[in-house]
Amino acid sequence: MRAAPIRRQKLPPGVAARSNQSTSRRKGRRWPRQNGIGDSLAVLRVILGDQLSPTLSCLHDTDKDRDTVLLCEVQQEATYVKHHKKKLVFIFSAMRHFAQELRDAGHRVIYHKLDDATAFSRFSDAVIGATQGASFDEIVVTEPSEYRVLEEIKLWPELLNVPVDIRPDTRFLANHSDFETWSAGRKSLRMEYFYREMRKRYMILMDGDQPVGDQWNFDSENRKPPNSTIVIPDRFHSAPDAITQEVCAMVERLFPDHMGTAAPFHFAVTAEAARAALQQFIDERLTFFGDYQDAMLQDEAWMFHAHIGLYLNTGLLLPLECIAAAEQAYHRGQAPLNAVEGFIRQILGWREFVRGLYWQNMPGYDRLNFFDAQRDLPDFYWTADTRMNCLRQSVQDTIDHAYAHHIQRLMVLGNFALLAGILPAQVNDWFLSVYADAFEWVELPNVSGMALFADGGKLASKPYASGGSYINKMSNYCKGCSYSVTVKNGPKACPFNYLYWDFLDRNRTKLRTNPRVGMMYRVYDRMDADKQQAIRSDAEQFFKDLAAKDHSP
Repeated sequence: MRAAPIRRQKLPPGVAARSNQSTSRRKGRRWPRQNGIGDSLAVLRVILGDQLSPTLSCLHDTDKDRDTVLLCEVQQEATYVKHHKKKLVFIFSAMRHFAQELRDAGHRVIYHKLDDATAFSRFSDAVIGATQGASFDEIVVTEPSEYRVLEEIKLWPELLNVPVDIRPDTRFLANHSDFETWSAGRKSLRMEYFYREMRKRYMILMDGDQPVGDQWNFDSENRKPPNSTIVIPDRFHSAPDAITQEVCAMVERLFPDHMGTAAPFHFAVTAEAARAALQQFIDERLTFFGDYQDAMLQDEAWMFHAHIGLYLNTGLLLPLECIAAAEQAYHRGQAPLNAVEGFIRQILGWREFVRGLYWQNMPGYDRLNFFDAQRDLPDFYWTADTRMNCLRQSVQDTIDHAYAHHIQRLMVLGNFALLAGILPAQVNDWFLSVYADAFEWVELPNVSGMALFADGGKLASKPYASGGSYINKMSNYCKGCSYSVTVKNGPKACPFNYLYWDFLDRNRTKLRTNPRVGMMYRVYDRMDADKQQAIRSDAEQFFKDLAAKDHSP
């Protein structure tokens, strides 16, 4: 596999790569700077909790004799939404392990635990604390993945009177300038075309200038429904060490009202263990990932998915090493092309695409509400207390594991929120809270853009709305449900059946010009008046029940 050179990234509009104050770093070269006693530059290098990679740009030119690395567990990041306990354990334990790896490599490290006497509320407070009584000539940080954190960091030069070098995050394969160049002049942005350009640029699954297998996308071969004969391998387990056990106890003590439990805990918290998780996926699950990536089975949270998004999003794994592992498995004859291409598309295509879209549309993307949805998020998203079995299964998987795979998120949890008209801000907060792989840059476009169509089509060409038949086709959830997926109206009917048509009916003015839903409006318009009235009546009663505090639909 050949990878094109990664160019220096351009930061989002309005963000300077360096502060306006002078800095002695230019073009990667170290320049001596006099500070009164003739010493060279001393740098404070700040690493955030999702930047746990030794290849991080802020570490590139470290002088281990003079520079200091700062990592800090801060209250604000743990509580700005109520993160799942397993998510908190994963991030804090991974941070502590990474800090020890840096120390073992000879770095000077300042590390603040959340339950230390020296604990800090915000990143800025931790940086102020590190600079008090120290003589740092510069602060270096890799660009954060989230807009709100970047806005905080942009205040540091004035706050601290120290130059701040915000460096590109070279862990991603498309920088901001790449995405802006690709998207310029396009009437609509579609991942498929971006993905093709990335395949060509990095020569992934390419035969000269043509895709291996003579087609770019094998998505049509990635939709097999589950059957009783498939055998699903056990998930990856990493035994928690003393550090992780200490973090588990801290999280249970400090965050008793957050979702889930800290233990049992089996996530990888080091790069070495994350690579073992990747290898186990390649060896045991990749073969059938393509066929069954959209399938859902009761009490089978993991299916054939890799469950490595949390490692990619925190830097324990890097995109190209995951892509290379899958591509090599194909060339060895270990996995079929539809599985390998589908896996690579998620990393090289979708992951890079949603990041580009996020930065292109922030600030403000989080406030979009195309359908003017206003209902509150139902309590069962936190408790799994609902008679709708597909929702109960998906929420329970989330509670138990801080994980649910993408079809559970999109076509069950997201689909219900779309059809029911749940306020996008509340849906986004929930998704950001409960999944171990959720950071705003990846969560927000997936939820507001794909699941809720709250952005009006910036990401997707149509709403991903569906009735109960899709869930019935792709899962065995309906067999254990209190409702009947074959009944279309009345108290026994699957609520997805009438909510789907009610959603189309009440949003006709906003969707009528969308060519991808026109056929469904023609189907609805052919229904007789009694049928249409039954849909409206069932939906109205459902929403009344949903709002009742003593009723779980």
